[in-house]
Amino acid sequence: MRKTKRAVAALAWGIGVAGLSGLVSPQAKADANLRSDADVAHFFGSVCGWCHEDGGRRAGKGPQLMGTDKSDDYIMNRIATGKPGKMPAFGAMFSAEDIQAIIHYIRNLKPEGASS
Repeated sequence: MRKTKRAVAALAWGIGVAGLSGLVSPQAKADANLRSDADVAHFFGSVCGWCHEDGGRRAGKGPQLMGTDKSDDYIMNRIATGKPGKMPAFGAMFSAEDIQAIIHYIRNLKPEGASS
């Protein structure tokens, strides 16, 4: 049983890495779905907000993202490949530019009501 779980995890990781390589290649889709800061904020609130509460400002089922010390590469990989049993993968849904827009949103999170 334990070997099976490891094999499944290794396969999932390999699939995730393959998906990420397509995300960052020059062939990544040029037609971004997230065209503005408002698009990113709306997407984040409606999709990510189920786990990253208050637009990423508070922990919920997922961690607080405001003030994260994770690197951009780490965040890009997590968004693209997800985390089995915790977070879905969005690599097939978004281009590298879309994910960069989400990272920009996360990096610029401020406490609710704080001035820019």
